[in-house]
Amino acid sequence: MPERSVVIGSAQGLHARPAQIFVRTAARQPVPVSIRVGDRAPVPASSILGVLSLGAGPGTEVTLSADGDGAAAALDELAGLLSRDLDAEEAGRA
Repeated sequence: MPERSVVIGSAQGLHARPAQIFVRTAARQPVPVSIRVGDRAPVPASSILGVLSLGAGPGTEVTLSADGDGAAAALDELAGLLSRDLDAEEAGRA
């Protein structure tokens, strides 16, 4: 099963707004994706409650995993998203 580790780039961590962006993007992937922090149990990346329950603050390393056709591309896209400061990007759009 392919995995990607990535450090949360958002200045405030994976709170409601960046989590919502991440979850929406994860739900559009052609394969189910899970996300976990450390050795804790993974949660579905398409679940807002699951993602928020991780408590992933800024600089937290998370691990994404997926399996199936398109898994590597899905993980690359989601890892790239999490590594960016989504808070700053959203503020720039306002």
